[in-house]
Amino acid sequence: MAAREYFSKDYQEARHKFREAATRAGAALNSHVHPKARGPGGEELATDVARLGPGGASRVLLTISGTHGVEGFCGSGAQAASFAAGLGRELPADTALVVVHAINPYGFAWLRRVTEDNVDLNRNFVDHGGKLPANPGYDELADAICPREWTSPALSAAQERLDEYRERHGSAALQAAITVGQYNHADGVFYGGASGTWSRATLNEIVDRHAGRARRIAIIDFHTGLGPWGYGEPIVIHRPGSPGLGRARQWYGDRITSTALGNSTSADVRGDILSSMERRLAQTEVTGLAIEYGTLPLEQVLIALRADNWLHFHGKLDSTNARKIKAQMREAFYGDKDDWKDMIFEQAFTHQRNALKGLAS
Repeated sequence: MAAREYFSKDYQEARHKFREAATRAGAALNSHVHPKARGPGGEELATDVARLGPGGASRVLLTISGTHGVEGFCGSGAQAASFAAGLGRELPADTALVVVHAINPYGFAWLRRVTEDNVDLNRNFVDHGGKLPANPGYDELADAICPREWTSPALSAAQERLDEYRERHGSAALQAAITVGQYNHADGVFYGGASGTWSRATLNEIVDRHAGRARRIAIIDFHTGLGPWGYGEPIVIHRPGSPGLGRARQWYGDRITSTALGNSTSADVRGDILSSMERRLAQTEVTGLAIEYGTLPLEQVLIALRADNWLHFHGKLDSTNARKIKAQMREAFYGDKDDWKDMIFEQAFTHQRNALKGLAS
Protein backbone atom coordinates (compact mmCIF):
# COMPACT_ATOMS: atom_id res chain seq x y z
CA MET A 1 0.00 0.00 0.00
CA ALA A 2 1.33 3.45 -0.95
CA ALA A 3 0.22 5.67 1.93
CA ARG A 4 1.01 8.82 -0.06
CA GLU A 5 -1.95 8.05 -2.35
CA TYR A 6 -4.35 8.83 0.50
CA PHE A 7 -3.20 12.44 0.84
CA SER A 8 -5.07 15.05 -1.17
CA LYS A 9 -4.76 18.31 -3.08
CA ASP A 10 -7.73 20.05 -1.39
CA TYR A 11 -10.57 19.61 1.10
CA GLN A 12 -13.04 18.14 -1.38
CA GLU A 13 -10.65 15.42 -2.52
CA ALA A 14 -9.66 14.72 1.10
CA ARG A 15 -13.27 14.27 2.12
CA HIS A 16 -13.92 11.91 -0.78
CA LYS A 17 -10.82 9.79 -0.08
CA PHE A 18 -11.62 9.61 3.63
CA ARG A 19 -15.21 8.51 3.12
CA GLU A 20 -14.18 5.98 0.48
CA ALA A 21 -11.44 4.47 2.68
CA ALA A 22 -13.76 4.32 5.71
CA THR A 23 -16.53 2.65 3.69
CA ARG A 24 -14.14 0.04 2.29
CA ALA A 25 -12.99 -0.71 5.84
CA GLY A 26 -16.61 -1.37 6.84
CA ALA A 27 -16.96 1.69 9.06
CA ALA A 28 -20.30 3.33 9.82
CA LEU A 29 -20.32 6.94 8.57
CA ASN A 30 -22.28 10.00 9.55
CA SER A 31 -21.83 13.68 8.72
CA HIS A 32 -22.26 16.99 10.53
CA VAL A 33 -22.91 19.50 7.76
CA HIS A 34 -21.95 23.06 8.56
CA PRO A 35 -25.18 25.12 8.66
CA LYS A 36 -23.64 28.37 7.40
CA ALA A 37 -20.13 28.16 5.99
CA ARG A 38 -19.45 27.06 2.41
CA GLY A 39 -16.24 26.31 0.55
CA PRO A 40 -14.45 28.62 -1.92
CA GLY A 41 -16.50 27.15 -4.75
CA GLY A 42 -19.75 27.15 -2.78
CA GLU A 43 -19.35 23.47 -1.87
CA GLU A 44 -20.82 21.85 1.24
CA LEU A 45 -18.57 21.75 4.27
CA ALA A 46 -18.91 18.99 6.85
CA THR A 47 -17.23 17.07 9.61
CA ASP A 48 -17.45 13.34 8.85
CA VAL A 49 -17.25 10.66 11.53
CA ALA A 50 -16.38 7.01 10.87
CA ARG A 51 -16.76 4.28 13.51
CA LEU A 52 -15.61 0.69 13.74
CA GLY A 53 -16.23 -1.59 16.70
CA PRO A 54 -19.10 -2.39 19.06
CA GLY A 55 -21.57 0.34 19.92
CA GLY A 56 -21.19 -0.17 23.66
CA ALA A 57 -17.40 -0.49 23.69
CA SER A 58 -15.83 0.42 27.00
CA ARG A 59 -12.59 1.43 25.28
CA VAL A 60 -12.36 3.98 22.47
CA LEU A 61 -9.55 5.31 20.30
CA LEU A 62 -10.62 8.66 18.87
CA THR A 63 -8.56 10.49 16.26
CA ILE A 64 -9.13 14.06 15.08
CA SER A 65 -8.00 15.84 11.92
CA GLY A 66 -8.32 19.46 10.87
CA THR A 67 -8.49 21.10 14.30
CA HIS A 68 -6.47 23.83 12.65
CA GLY A 69 -8.19 23.66 9.27
CA VAL A 70 -5.30 23.76 6.81
CA GLU A 71 -3.46 21.19 8.95
CA GLY A 72 -6.17 18.75 7.87
CA PHE A 73 -4.14 17.68 4.81
CA CYS A 74 -1.88 15.78 7.20
CA GLY A 75 -4.48 14.28 9.52
CA SER A 76 -6.87 13.36 6.72
CA GLY A 77 -4.15 11.50 4.84
CA ALA A 78 -3.09 9.65 7.98
CA GLN A 79 -6.68 8.69 8.81
CA ALA A 80 -7.59 7.48 5.31
CA ALA A 81 -4.32 5.57 4.92
CA SER A 82 -4.82 3.96 8.35
CA PHE A 83 -8.19 2.58 7.25
CA ALA A 84 -6.60 1.26 4.05
CA ALA A 85 -3.73 -0.33 6.01
CA GLY A 86 -6.17 -2.30 8.15
CA LEU A 87 -6.04 -0.50 11.49
CA GLY A 88 -9.65 -1.46 12.05
CA ARG A 89 -8.76 -5.14 11.85
CA GLU A 90 -6.41 -4.71 14.83
CA LEU A 91 -9.04 -3.56 17.30
CA PRO A 92 -8.90 -5.50 20.58
CA ALA A 93 -12.11 -6.87 22.08
CA ASP A 94 -14.53 -4.31 23.51
CA THR A 95 -12.76 -1.47 21.65
CA ALA A 96 -14.05 1.03 19.10
CA LEU A 97 -12.21 3.26 16.64
CA VAL A 98 -13.86 6.66 16.13
CA VAL A 99 -12.31 8.84 13.44
CA VAL A 100 -13.29 12.52 13.24
CA HIS A 101 -12.43 14.02 9.87
CA ALA A 102 -12.08 17.80 9.38
CA ILE A 103 -13.52 19.08 12.65
CA ASN A 104 -12.85 22.57 11.24
CA PRO A 105 -13.95 22.10 7.61
CA TYR A 106 -14.03 25.83 6.86
CA GLY A 107 -10.35 26.25 7.70
CA PHE A 108 -9.45 23.15 5.69
CA ALA A 109 -11.34 24.28 2.59
CA TRP A 110 -10.17 27.92 2.72
CA LEU A 111 -6.54 27.10 3.65
CA ARG A 112 -6.93 28.84 6.98
CA ARG A 113 -5.89 27.72 10.44
CA VAL A 114 -8.99 29.26 12.03
CA THR A 115 -12.73 28.67 11.88
CA GLU A 116 -15.22 30.74 9.90
CA ASP A 117 -15.29 33.31 12.74
CA ASN A 118 -11.49 33.66 12.95
CA VAL A 119 -11.28 31.50 16.07
CA ASP A 120 -8.40 29.16 16.83
CA LEU A 121 -10.36 26.03 17.75
CA ASN A 122 -7.55 24.76 19.97
CA ARG A 123 -7.88 27.92 22.10
CA ASN A 124 -11.71 27.92 22.09
CA PHE A 125 -12.36 25.32 24.83
CA VAL A 126 -12.53 27.75 27.76
CA ASP A 127 -15.40 28.91 29.96
CA HIS A 128 -16.42 32.05 28.10
CA GLY A 129 -18.77 32.92 30.93
CA GLY A 130 -15.91 33.16 33.42
CA LYS A 131 -12.66 35.05 33.59
CA LEU A 132 -10.78 34.52 30.35
CA PRO A 133 -7.02 33.88 30.32
CA ALA A 134 -4.92 37.02 30.01
CA ASN A 135 -2.05 37.42 27.56
CA PRO A 136 -0.34 40.77 28.24
CA GLY A 137 2.45 39.92 25.79
CA TYR A 138 0.02 39.67 22.90
CA ASP A 139 -1.80 42.83 24.02
CA GLU A 140 1.51 44.71 23.90
CA LEU A 141 2.43 43.40 20.46
CA ALA A 142 -0.99 43.10 18.81
CA ASP A 143 -0.47 45.74 16.11
CA ALA A 144 3.01 44.38 15.34
CA ILE A 145 1.82 40.77 15.11
CA CYS A 146 -1.07 41.77 12.83
CA PRO A 147 -0.24 45.08 11.10
CA ARG A 148 -2.98 46.72 9.05
CA GLU A 149 -0.64 47.10 6.07
CA TRP A 150 1.30 44.24 4.46
CA THR A 151 4.09 46.29 2.92
CA SER A 152 7.87 46.14 3.33
CA PRO A 153 8.04 49.28 5.51
CA ALA A 154 5.15 48.12 7.73
CA LEU A 155 6.63 44.63 8.10
CA SER A 156 10.08 46.01 8.90
CA ALA A 157 8.64 48.24 11.62
CA ALA A 158 6.63 45.33 13.02
CA GLN A 159 9.69 43.07 13.03
CA GLU A 160 11.66 45.67 14.99
CA ARG A 161 8.96 45.57 17.67
CA LEU A 162 9.05 41.78 17.80
CA ASP A 163 12.84 41.66 17.89
CA GLU A 164 12.93 44.19 20.72
CA TYR A 165 10.47 42.07 22.72
CA ARG A 166 12.63 39.00 22.08
CA GLU A 167 15.73 40.81 23.31
CA ARG A 168 13.99 41.82 26.54
CA HIS A 169 12.16 38.57 27.29
CA GLY A 170 13.70 35.78 25.21
CA SER A 171 12.58 33.73 22.20
CA ALA A 172 10.35 31.38 24.23
CA ALA A 173 8.49 34.34 25.73
CA LEU A 174 7.92 35.84 22.29
CA GLN A 175 6.59 32.54 20.94
CA ALA A 176 4.28 32.24 23.95
CA ALA A 177 3.04 35.82 23.58
CA ILE A 178 2.08 35.16 19.98
CA THR A 179 0.81 31.57 20.15
CA VAL A 180 -0.42 30.66 23.63
CA GLY A 181 -3.85 32.15 22.92
CA GLN A 182 -5.56 35.50 23.37
CA TYR A 183 -9.14 36.67 23.93
CA ASN A 184 -9.02 40.46 23.42
CA HIS A 185 -8.33 40.83 19.69
CA ALA A 186 -11.02 39.29 17.49
CA ASP A 187 -9.12 40.32 14.36
CA GLY A 188 -5.86 38.77 15.55
CA VAL A 189 -4.16 35.40 15.37
CA PHE A 190 -4.54 32.59 17.94
CA TYR A 191 -7.84 34.19 19.01
CA GLY A 192 -9.84 31.95 21.36
CA GLY A 193 -13.21 33.53 20.61
CA ALA A 194 -15.92 35.27 22.61
CA SER A 195 -18.07 32.12 22.68
CA GLY A 196 -18.03 28.49 21.64
CA THR A 197 -17.80 27.78 17.90
CA TRP A 198 -19.81 25.40 15.74
CA SER A 199 -16.75 23.12 15.58
CA ARG A 200 -16.48 23.04 19.37
CA ALA A 201 -20.17 22.14 19.78
CA THR A 202 -19.87 19.50 17.06
CA LEU A 203 -16.84 17.85 18.64
CA ASN A 204 -18.51 17.82 22.06
CA GLU A 205 -21.56 16.16 20.50
CA ILE A 206 -19.40 13.55 18.76
CA VAL A 207 -17.43 12.74 21.92
CA ASP A 208 -20.57 12.49 24.06
CA ARG A 209 -22.20 10.17 21.54
CA HIS A 210 -19.26 7.88 20.83
CA ALA A 211 -17.23 7.97 24.04
CA GLY A 212 -19.48 9.32 26.76
CA ARG A 213 -20.03 5.88 28.28
CA ALA A 214 -16.55 4.50 27.74
CA ARG A 215 -14.30 3.64 30.68
CA ARG A 216 -11.06 4.33 28.84
CA ILE A 217 -10.44 6.64 25.89
CA ALA A 218 -7.33 7.51 23.93
CA ILE A 219 -7.38 10.69 21.84
CA ILE A 220 -4.92 11.50 19.06
CA ASP A 221 -5.12 14.98 17.50
CA PHE A 222 -3.06 15.52 14.32
CA HIS A 223 -1.24 18.86 13.90
CA THR A 224 1.47 20.40 11.71
CA GLY A 225 3.72 23.45 11.65
CA LEU A 226 6.29 22.93 14.40
CA GLY A 227 9.56 21.03 14.39
CA PRO A 228 11.87 19.35 11.85
CA TRP A 229 10.60 18.20 8.45
CA GLY A 230 8.29 15.21 8.81
CA TYR A 231 9.07 14.51 12.46
CA GLY A 232 5.96 13.93 14.57
CA GLU A 233 6.58 15.26 18.06
CA PRO A 234 4.31 13.35 20.50
CA ILE A 235 2.98 16.07 22.81
CA VAL A 236 0.86 15.49 25.91
CA ILE A 237 -0.95 18.01 28.10
CA HIS A 238 -1.22 15.88 31.24
CA ARG A 239 0.15 17.62 34.31
CA PRO A 240 3.43 16.54 35.96
CA GLY A 241 2.93 13.57 38.28
CA SER A 242 -0.53 12.78 36.91
CA PRO A 243 -1.68 9.23 36.01
CA GLY A 244 -2.28 10.46 32.47
CA LEU A 245 1.34 11.46 32.02
CA GLY A 246 2.45 8.09 33.37
CA ARG A 247 0.17 6.22 30.95
CA ALA A 248 1.37 8.32 28.02
CA ARG A 249 4.98 7.41 28.83
CA GLN A 250 4.07 3.71 29.04
CA TRP A 251 2.13 3.78 25.78
CA TYR A 252 4.24 6.09 23.61
CA GLY A 253 7.69 5.91 25.17
CA ASP A 254 10.13 8.43 26.57
CA ARG A 255 10.08 10.55 23.40
CA ILE A 256 6.87 12.22 24.51
CA THR A 257 7.09 15.89 25.38
CA SER A 258 4.85 17.95 27.62
CA THR A 259 3.78 21.58 27.33
CA ALA A 260 3.39 21.55 31.12
CA LEU A 261 7.00 20.45 31.59
CA GLY A 262 8.30 23.01 29.09
CA ASN A 263 10.17 20.50 26.91
CA SER A 264 7.88 20.78 23.88
CA THR A 265 8.25 22.93 20.77
CA SER A 266 4.71 24.11 21.54
CA ALA A 267 3.84 26.75 24.11
CA ASP A 268 1.59 25.72 27.01
CA VAL A 269 -1.62 26.79 25.31
CA ARG A 270 -4.98 27.65 26.86
CA GLY A 271 -8.38 26.34 25.79
CA ASP A 272 -7.08 23.25 24.01
CA ILE A 273 -9.13 20.22 23.01
CA LEU A 274 -7.22 17.57 24.96
CA SER A 275 -7.49 19.37 28.30
CA SER A 276 -11.16 20.05 27.63
CA MET A 277 -11.92 16.39 26.91
CA GLU A 278 -10.20 15.36 30.14
CA ARG A 279 -12.52 17.73 32.03
CA ARG A 280 -15.60 16.78 30.02
CA LEU A 281 -15.06 13.06 30.54
CA ALA A 282 -14.20 13.38 34.21
CA GLN A 283 -15.41 9.84 35.01
CA THR A 284 -13.40 8.34 32.17
CA GLU A 285 -9.71 7.51 31.98
CA VAL A 286 -8.51 9.85 29.22
CA THR A 287 -5.06 9.62 27.63
CA GLY A 288 -4.52 12.43 25.15
CA LEU A 289 -1.82 12.94 22.54
CA ALA A 290 -1.19 15.65 19.95
CA ILE A 291 1.19 14.71 17.15
CA GLU A 292 2.92 17.83 15.82
CA TYR A 293 4.57 17.23 12.44
CA GLY A 294 7.29 19.59 11.23
CA THR A 295 7.09 21.46 7.93
CA LEU A 296 8.96 24.79 7.59
CA PRO A 297 10.95 26.84 10.12
CA LEU A 298 8.75 28.54 12.72
CA GLU A 299 9.50 32.03 11.41
CA GLN A 300 8.13 31.13 7.97
CA VAL A 301 5.07 29.47 9.48
CA LEU A 302 4.23 32.55 11.56
CA ILE A 303 4.73 34.87 8.59
CA ALA A 304 2.28 32.78 6.56
CA LEU A 305 -0.27 32.90 9.40
CA ARG A 306 0.05 36.64 9.84
CA ALA A 307 -0.21 37.22 6.09
CA ASP A 308 -3.36 35.10 5.90
CA ASN A 309 -4.87 37.05 8.79
CA TRP A 310 -4.10 40.33 7.01
CA LEU A 311 -5.59 39.01 3.76
CA HIS A 312 -8.94 38.12 5.30
CA PHE A 313 -9.29 41.36 7.25
CA HIS A 314 -7.64 43.92 4.96
CA GLY A 315 -6.79 42.35 1.60
CA LYS A 316 -8.62 41.12 -1.50
CA LEU A 317 -9.33 37.41 -1.80
CA ASP A 318 -9.45 37.48 -5.61
CA SER A 319 -6.02 39.05 -6.05
CA THR A 320 -2.64 37.76 -7.18
CA ASN A 321 -1.34 38.53 -3.69
CA ALA A 322 -4.09 36.37 -2.20
CA ARG A 323 -3.03 33.39 -4.31
CA LYS A 324 0.55 33.86 -3.17
CA ILE A 325 -0.47 34.00 0.50
CA LYS A 326 -2.67 30.92 0.17
CA ALA A 327 0.23 29.04 -1.41
CA GLN A 328 2.40 30.09 1.55
CA MET A 329 -0.24 28.79 3.97
CA ARG A 330 -0.48 25.44 2.22
CA GLU A 331 3.29 25.03 2.19
CA ALA A 332 3.61 26.09 5.84
CA PHE A 333 1.23 23.38 7.04
CA TYR A 334 1.38 20.67 4.39
CA GLY A 335 4.65 19.07 3.36
CA ASP A 336 3.37 18.05 -0.04
CA LYS A 337 6.27 15.70 -0.81
CA ASP A 338 6.27 11.90 -0.95
CA ASP A 339 8.90 11.45 1.76
CA TRP A 340 6.93 13.69 4.13
CA LYS A 341 3.68 11.81 3.54
CA ASP A 342 5.37 8.46 4.14
CA MET A 343 6.89 9.74 7.39
CA ILE A 344 3.54 11.11 8.57
CA PHE A 345 1.72 7.84 7.98
CA GLU A 346 4.37 5.58 9.50
CA GLN A 347 4.45 7.57 12.73
CA ALA A 348 0.68 7.98 12.86
CA PHE A 349 0.08 4.27 12.38
CA THR A 350 2.61 3.38 15.08
CA HIS A 351 1.06 5.79 17.58
CA GLN A 352 -2.44 4.47 16.89
CA ARG A 353 -1.27 0.89 17.33
CA ASN A 354 0.40 1.83 20.61
CA ALA A 355 -2.79 3.53 21.76
CA LEU A 356 -4.82 0.37 21.04
CA LYS A 357 -2.30 -1.73 22.96
CA GLY A 358 -2.42 0.74 25.84
CA LEU A 359 -6.20 0.69 25.96
CA ALA A 360 -6.16 -3.10 26.10
CA SER A 361 -3.48 -3.33 28.78
